[in-house]
Amino acid sequence: MSGAELGRRLRERDLSAAPAALNLVEARRPGGPEEVAALLREVSPGALGGDAPAHVVGITGPPGVGKSSLLSELVAAWRCAGRTVAVLAVDPTSRRSGGALLGDRARIAVDPADRGVFIRSTAAGDTLGGLAASTRAAAQALAAAFDVVVIETVGVGQSETDVADAADTVAVVVQPGSGDVLQFLKAGIMEIPDVLVVTKADLGNIAESAVRDLRSALTALDAREVEVVAVSSIPPPRGIDELVAALDGHRAATDVAARRLHARRRHALADFAAEHGERGLRALGGRREAERLLDSLDPRLDVPSLRAALEENAAR
Repeated sequence: MSGAELGRRLRERDLSAAPAALNLVEARRPGGPEEVAALLREVSPGALGGDAPAHVVGITGPPGVGKSSLLSELVAAWRCAGRTVAVLAVDPTSRRSGGALLGDRARIAVDPADRGVFIRSTAAGDTLGGLAASTRAAAQALAAAFDVVVIETVGVGQSETDVADAADTVAVVVQPGSGDVLQFLKAGIMEIPDVLVVTKADLGNIAESAVRDLRSALTALDAREVEVVAVSSIPPPRGIDELVAALDGHRAATDVAARRLHARRRHALADFAAEHGERGLRALGGRREAERLLDSLDPRLDVPSLRAALEENAAR
């Protein structure tokens, strides 16, 4: 099936098109980029008459912090509310196959018969930001069909911050007693989250202390609008409804259209620079001129179309 047809099916909220769309986005074959571009055109703001309806949520945090257990509870809560959910679990790339190494979806508990949930492990690739271009494209495509699209990253570090440019709302997950607060301050990670999540709230005083430390750190950074939520995935789960409310509250207070427009332009410029290097940027008159050119283009354009505009101008 062509990329355009898959895009039309997603635009009509046909969830059964999701697996084939992801296969197309991740495939490495002749003509693949053109088909992906056709897919993304069909789910662009221009084709949809506005931005895709999904709430794109980024979930990130150190390995072993409990992101998969937390996601199991979040997916259950969203499904109880009647919302369809797609999860892109970003794993390290296999050097042998080029695919996702860990298969993180196996650790997220869902009903396999539930057609309102789609979970896919996707490879991080060689990008320093932890998100391959294919993951960004997948999130954009799925956002046309699902109510919630989650990007769960492999970890968090000084260079693994691309999720903040791919999601409407970013939740950073930490566990109590781990020293994560100090490490996050050193790495600048505290600038990323829209919501901070402390896991293992069942530990009591240790978890409460972590919440206080995070709130103090946020106050010091003048980021008091970032909500801190303590959760526990041990039955009966605690704090999940509060976390869902915090995520929804952030999105409601955010200019999603402006955030996504900024992200599309950044991604188009990053993709162009990765392909053409400094020589390509010089052909555009430098990075600032390239940014001005992007600002002058139709805000409804998708990333491949924006990149094509940059390439056309560089060739003149």
